[in-house]
Amino acid sequence: MSTSLEKKLSIHPELLQKISSEQAFFYRIVPKEVENEVLVFWTDSNNTENLSSELSIVLNHQVKLEHLPSEVLQDYLTANYRQIAHQEKSELHYSPDFLERLLANAKAIGSSDIHFEPYEEICRVRFRLDGKLMEQSTIPLNEYPLIINKIKIRSNLDIAEKRLPQDGRISMNTDNSKFDIRVSSLPTHFGEKIVLRILNKDTQSVKLEDLGFNENELRTYLEAIKKPNGILLISGPTGSGKTTTLYATLKLLNNAKTNILTIEDPIEYTLQGVNQVQLKEHIGLDFSSALRTFLRQDPDIIMVGEIRDAKTANMAIRAALTGHLVLSTIHTNSAWATISRLIDMGIPPFLVGNTLNISLAQRLVRVLCSSCKRVEGLEKATFPNNYIPPKTLTRHFVPSGCQKCHHTGYKGRQAIYEIIPITTSLIPMIKDNVHEIDDYLSENQIHSLRDNAIRLVQEGTTSIEEIFPMLIN
Repeated sequence: MSTSLEKKLSIHPELLQKISSEQAFFYRIVPKEVENEVLVFWTDSNNTENLSSELSIVLNHQVKLEHLPSEVLQDYLTANYRQIAHQEKSELHYSPDFLERLLANAKAIGSSDIHFEPYEEICRVRFRLDGKLMEQSTIPLNEYPLIINKIKIRSNLDIAEKRLPQDGRISMNTDNSKFDIRVSSLPTHFGEKIVLRILNKDTQSVKLEDLGFNENELRTYLEAIKKPNGILLISGPTGSGKTTTLYATLKLLNNAKTNILTIEDPIEYTLQGVNQVQLKEHIGLDFSSALRTFLRQDPDIIMVGEIRDAKTANMAIRAALTGHLVLSTIHTNSAWATISRLIDMGIPPFLVGNTLNISLAQRLVRVLCSSCKRVEGLEKATFPNNYIPPKTLTRHFVPSGCQKCHHTGYKGRQAIYEIIPITTSLIPMIKDNVHEIDDYLSENQIHSLRDNAIRLVQEGTTSIEEIFPMLIN
């Protein structure tokens, strides 16, 4: 944030002291003025009547609220309160619109999950930001059941059932966006732990070119998805961005001439023009049975959320052989390991070679905040024991933390890819179930996850800390 903008957004110190930083961020308010002994606040809340009543009690003062767009309010919060917000933990109190305010705060900072966790003496709330959890608030023990019941009622869960896990969903509509929340409850020793996953329905920002592909990788990937039939597999651990890559691909392939069917668990984005099916294993609607039905629905493109077993893998192969393009994910450590995994599932190697168009592996790394990253020299202890860094790598950047990145040192995430197109020269290696193809990758200038990770460190995009796990293997 520039100095001139910070000056424009600055609030007089006497006004700032009217509320604490945790109150500012929790209630999403900033003080505007004192008018005839009435505290006037800006807010982006739509429920101003309930909020002003609660604030009057909390602050023991008459309160008046004036609406401000969320983006402008966030700028005021960041400019005036963020610096001390990370040092203090707010206490969350029950109120009629507490969930809406909590979600507004989570969305404002780009959080993907909210965790409610009960312990013996305290209940805490943590947000997942750029893949890492950060403690946000605490909840008084006597109010925790009220808050959990509120969430369970909104998500149609049984408030009387506290012994078994439950899953539900909440649909939210605000002035700025429409999104769903996946709710999961889990009985623990001191009470129910609740996790809210924020599922953004807006797919306008999901674009392949923005995910992290370099120019050559994007060209290779686009060629593979333009084929009328075959299988495209994306591998990686949970939380590596596989689903986002799939949705960006479907968005590109989606048009009025194409029949696209998906079976997902869960449906994270809603795509207009795509026929999306929610997995329901408890009634027999699993990936393989859905695939069997899909083949009778005259599809052009099929997306399967995940290939988990031999049954689903066989159905995917069958769909590809009968002229369909199949997109799916699988849990393996590398793009080439996907081949071995399919063979281990019982798929004949010649079928793998003849139906697989491309194998892609990916990871997500946090991007260093451009406002506060700092450069350091390299030391041997920075890397894993058995890793020898390239000679061209003479320095690296490390996170510091500032207002713009919520004092984490990182802002946003980027995918790292390893892409292996299945060519005629690779098919004999697949049939022989060759385990190591490093020479082939080098000869064909195919960069591994490790190569691309080091490149991002050299460019100053991410830190060695973020790519460390990829350097160990």
